[in-house]
Amino acid sequence: MQKIKTALLSYGMSGKVFHAPFLHFHPGFEMVGAWERTKKLIQNDFPAVKSYSTIEELLEDDVDLVIVNTPVETHYEYAKKVLLAGKNAIVEKAFTTTVAQAQELAAIANEKGVKLAVFQNRRWDSDFKTVQKILSQELLGEIVEAEIHFDRYNPVLSPKLHKETANSGAGILKDLGPHIIDQALCLFGMPKSVFADIRITREHSLVDDYFDILLYYPDFRVRLKAGFFVREANPSYVIHGKKGSFLKPHGDVQEDELKLGKKPNFDTWGTESIENQGLLHTEIKGEIIKKLIPTLQGNYYDFFDGVYHSIINNTVEPVTALDGVRVMQIIEAAIQSSAQKKAIDL
Repeated sequence: MQKIKTALLSYGMSGKVFHAPFLHFHPGFEMVGAWERTKKLIQNDFPAVKSYSTIEELLEDDVDLVIVNTPVETHYEYAKKVLLAGKNAIVEKAFTTTVAQAQELAAIANEKGVKLAVFQNRRWDSDFKTVQKILSQELLGEIVEAEIHFDRYNPVLSPKLHKETANSGAGILKDLGPHIIDQALCLFGMPKSVFADIRITREHSLVDDYFDILLYYPDFRVRLKAGFFVREANPSYVIHGKKGSFLKPHGDVQEDELKLGKKPNFDTWGTESIENQGLLHTEIKGEIIKKLIPTLQGNYYDFFDGVYHSIINNTVEPVTALDGVRVMQIIEAAIQSSAQKKAIDL
């Protein structure tokens, strides 16, 4: 199998937890190193790889693919350097801080003939994959409304300064927001207009930590919510159609297992607890059905496999730059809506 030589732009939590395990597990990738500014940690886990002192040193090396997994406000600057150097790129969410930046990166990738993917790994969460299947089977009838939540109970400010310092990439809207915005767009496409309430709720917080976004479609609407004061969890997905409903608690285990140092596999990886099964209550062929639905397995491996084939076989990226542009369009509209207290047409 042809190898893709891959480097990371940092080896903090995201590099160690979300990327390195899958690059190591997938036979098509060869991890060559990471840019490490202060702490030199990657060689503790992978002794054979390099620790680069500068991004220029990394880009001058024999590298095919670069993962831009630095703070959001740096994504545009670093991704642009990567693409202009003729390297393929994966950029974490939020893709950029503005729509204009996202469009420019997409144009550069196209001009240079390289692949540019956005790391929207939550498309491969077990709970979301199950929701996708329910909707694809049209078990609920015509959709009337849907809600997607990414809730937590965590009133304490993050120790990571870049997350709590007011800057163009900070705040919950650009941290957790891209996950569920992207999921909504996957399920329902682009809305006609956006209304949003974005607030600060934690004491001493300098960045937004709550949002409530309404996406308006011609015949239904979708609500997206995230905040840090939800001690009793809501279902992550609530979907109501004219025939029935589907409620699905959050259950994907991948992030927790990766943080514990567990390694991905093809057998048991991404298997939710049976207690987190979704509830389907609908009508099928005149019969009222109310039952628990087994959860599909999740696996972020599929994202990396999609990137591999996009580079080697010139297929479409698993999450395209255009997907990233569309998420940024929703984010920009939400910010404008919250400031003006009105719905914004797209």
